Amino acid sequence: MATAVTHYTSYKARPFTREQRDSTTILFGGLTWKHERLVQGVFNNLNYKAKPLPNITRADLDAGKELIDVGACCPTIFTTGSLVNFLKSEVAVSGKQKTIDDYVFLTAGACGPCRFGQYHESYEMALDGMGLKDFRLFLLAQDQLDQAPEKGGGLEINMQLSLGIVWAILCGDILTDMEYLTRPYEVVPGQTDKVLKESADYLFEVFQKRPLRGKKWGMLAWHFLTSYFADALRVVKKKFDAIEVDRLQVKPKIKITGEFWLQTHEGDGNYNIKQWLEQEGSEVMPPPVAVWLGYLLHTPIWRLKAKANVDRKVRMKIAMVRGMERLYIGTYNRFRKALGNVPHELPDQEELKQLASPFFHYELRGGEGHMLVGKALHAHLHKQANMTCELSPYSCMPNTMSQGAMANVLGKHPSLLYAPIEIKGDAEVHALSRCQMILTEAKKRAQSEFVEAMAKTGMTLEKIRQIEEKRPEVKRATYRVPHLGYASTAANYVLHLAGNKSAATA
Repeated sequence: MATAVTHYTSYKARPFTREQRDSTTILFGGLTWKHERLVQGVFNNLNYKAKPLPNITRADLDAGKELIDVGACCPTIFTTGSLVNFLKSEVAVSGKQKTIDDYVFLTAGACGPCRFGQYHESYEMALDGMGLKDFRLFLLAQDQLDQAPEKGGGLEINMQLSLGIVWAILCGDILTDMEYLTRPYEVVPGQTDKVLKESADYLFEVFQKRPLRGKKWGMLAWHFLTSYFADALRVVKKKFDAIEVDRLQVKPKIKITGEFWLQTHEGDGNYNIKQWLEQEGSEVMPPPVAVWLGYLLHTPIWRLKAKANVDRKVRMKIAMVRGMERLYIGTYNRFRKALGNVPHELPDQEELKQLASPFFHYELRGGEGHMLVGKALHAHLHKQANMTCELSPYSCMPNTMSQGAMANVLGKHPSLLYAPIEIKGDAEVHALSRCQMILTEAKKRAQSEFVEAMAKTGMTLEKIRQIEEKRPEVKRATYRVPHLGYASTAANYVLHLAGNKSAATA
C-alpha cells in the first residue's frame, strides 16, 4: 500500500478578526524608536492597540541563535530574538494562552533575492520551538496583507492607515535628521536628547489626533494639501530653537548606508555604530527611510519605459507616477521648510541611477539595489560627507554585490573614503576597529578643510566668536548653515560667517 505523502505547507496564521481588535495588541518594529513612536500614534488614531517591540539588545542575538537557522543574517536573528524575548516575558506574567490571544505580530515580507523574504520562516521556527505555534504572525508585503479574511480582517490595510504610516515615517526622518545635526555640537550635554524625546511625544499626539477626512481620495488629497503636519513641525522647531550649538568643533561628517535594517537601526543590532561614531568625534548623516520609499515610488518608471512598444498608455502612466513623485518630494520639502530647511534634501533617484550605472545595473533590485553605490558617489562628488560607512549583514548577497562594485568605484575615485563594515552581531571590536582606520583619515580631511576655510577667509577664532556675539541666532540648532563646498560643518560655518558665498575649491 502506498504511503500517504504530507507535503510542506507554509505557515498560516489563525484569523485576526474585527471582533478581536479591542482586546488584541499589534506588535511591530524594525525602525528607530522615533519612527515607531509616531507609527504607534497612527495605529491609535484608527482605534488599534499597538506596541513597538523593545529596542534590540545583545540578548536578542543569543535568543535568536538558539531557535533558528545559524546561517540566517543578523537582522533576522536579532528581530527573531527580540520577538522571542518579548513573548517569553509575557508568558511568564500572563501565561501561554493569554499571550497567544492578546498579541499579533505584524512584520514585513518579500524582498527579492534576499533572506529578508524568509524572515517569517525564522519566526515560525522560533515560535514552534517555544511552544507558541498558534501565535499569529502576519506579513505585510508590498501588495497584500497575508491574513485570513473570511471572518473579517482585524487589521484593515486602507488609505487611512497607509498614508498615516508614510507621513509618520517622513516626520520621523525629519526629526532624526535634526537629532544628528544637533547633538554633536550641543553646548549643554544631553539637551538634544531631552528635546528629541519631547518632540517625539508631541508628534505622537499629533498623529494620534489626526483628523480622518474621507476614506480614500479625500484622505489622499487632505494629506497632500493640509498644513496640519507642517504646523506641528514648526512647534518642534521652537523646541530645537532652545538648543545652543558650537559649530566650530571640527568633526568629520560620516554618511551611513547599507542594508535597510542595519542602516536604520540604533542599538546593539549594528554595534551602536551611530552612537560610537559620535563618541569618536564625528557628525553622523543618518539614512532617511524616505529615500527607500522614493526608490519604490520611482522604479515603476523604468519598468514602464521598457513597455513603450506594447502599451499605448505608457506615457500617461509615467506622467502619473512622476506626478505622485513630485507630490511626495514636495511634501518632504514642506516638512524640511517647517524646520528652517535645516534637514538634508532627498537625493534625486535618477541621479543615483546615473551615478551608479557604470558600476551597478539598476535592474539588480535586491536589497538597496544600485542605491548603495549611487549614494556613496553622491555624497563624495557633492562633498556632503567626508566618509561613507556601509553596514552589511554577514554574507548578505545584495550587499556583497555592492561591496564588489565599490572596489571598481574606488579604482575610479581613489579619494572616496569608504568603510564597508560586515555585521555579524558578535564581532564588535573587529568591525569598529576597521571603521576607525578609515575614520582617522576622515578626521584629517575635516581638519584640513577647516584650516583651509580659515586661511581663505582670513578669519580667526576670536573674530568668529565676535560675530557670534553680534548674531546669537547663528548658535541656534535651527539656524541653517548653507553648503559652501566643504563636507564638514565647521568649514562651511566659517565660510558662511565670513560672507564667502562662493564654493570652496578643496
